[in-house]
Amino acid sequence: MNQISIKNRLEMPIPLQINGKQTTQEQEGSFGEVLSGAIGETSQLRNAADRAVSDLASGKTVDIHQTMIAIEKASISFKLMMQVRNKVVQAYKEIMRTPV
Repeated sequence: MNQISIKNRLEMPIPLQINGKQTTQEQEGSFGEVLSGAIGETSQLRNAADRAVSDLASGKTVDIHQTMIAIEKASISFKLMMQVRNKVVQAYKEIMRTPV
């Protein structure tokens, strides 16, 4: 199964010191692209959890541990996405309250 990697994508660039010159890491893409990828990963984890549950219910697999791990990964990923959404909405509201 895929590891949850949203945290790695949302981190700010870290200044690096190379040969006395300070540079920053280049980001992979825009915020929208990163958010889109994170939503896609969350959806994939949810689909994997659904498949694991249906396989367990139909008797195709008897490994309840892997099923529970898939469910928890999907749950944690969804909760993280909800917190990111809440922070984005909060930032938008703060910007809208700023006098021009």
